Amino acid sequence: MNLHGLRLFHAIVKYGGVTRAAEELNISQPAVSSQVKRFERELGIVLFGSEGRKLVLTDAGKHLMEYAERLFMLELEVEQFVEDMREGKKGLIRLTATYLPANFLLPRWIATFKQTHEDVELVVSTSNTQMAFDQLFRYEAEIAIYGGSGVSHPGVHWDNLFEDEMWFVVHPDHPYAGQNITLHEMMAEPFIMREKGSATRERLAALCTTNNLPSPRITLQFNGLNETISAVKAGYGANFISSLVVREDVNQGKLARVYVQNVQLQNTIAICTRAGEQLTPAARQLVQWIRKEALAMHSAINH
Repeated sequence: MNLHGLRLFHAIVKYGGVTRAAEELNISQPAVSSQVKRFERELGIVLFGSEGRKLVLTDAGKHLMEYAERLFMLELEVEQFVEDMREGKKGLIRLTATYLPANFLLPRWIATFKQTHEDVELVVSTSNTQMAFDQLFRYEAEIAIYGGSGVSHPGVHWDNLFEDEMWFVVHPDHPYAGQNITLHEMMAEPFIMREKGSATRERLAALCTTNNLPSPRITLQFNGLNETISAVKAGYGANFISSLVVREDVNQGKLARVYVQNVQLQNTIAICTRAGEQLTPAARQLVQWIRKEALAMHSAINH
């Protein structure tokens, strides 16, 4: 079908005549008339009759106008959809996050983002570091929010948000609570850690290797941060963890920090994406939002 002819026909009916349709479409009146007559010939049906000098729709014209209205309304919806997608008002974002940001940072960031981006669908998965990067490279996620040592990873673009300290923590009644001890003494303690593949666990092992110490004794393992913290609060073992996770518990006396000599490690919170790829508009807006929220949160902690 000649859609241009259909559009002219629709305009004539919508605006109540050839003259007004020509003005609205910025086309000469004779051109509109001749092209609509050609459109009628192409269709093989009569669309307009006349009552004196007034054009009126035939029954076929009335039915065609109903289809034209639906078609051009759908066109407007498509245009609006494309515009919303282009502006980041709509879209689907698949995001993966390691346990630290997933449990302690993302819920607030995403909740505030959704208040102004209701039509953006977010699918969030929580995983350890290795799984997060696997999802990124398998195109199962567009963005990975990472908390760890910040080591480089081939094919990944890193957008560092901020850093926080890594702490050793124990139960407040532990003999080492609040004490300044050596790494050798600390490593003699049983540790409660996350599963293999966790960046923090690998970092603790690397710390031992660097200082020529045996691997840490991980006597209890969980697949989540909250479980490991709860076990230490219950009075067993030690944990090596981001200060973001336990700062409040330490301040409230539910956990105690152990000061290990010559160990001052930082934990990097970063947004990771596939290198060389452009994010969708909605994902770009989410990244910008996270940057803003992270900056505000980090400033509040430091002050």
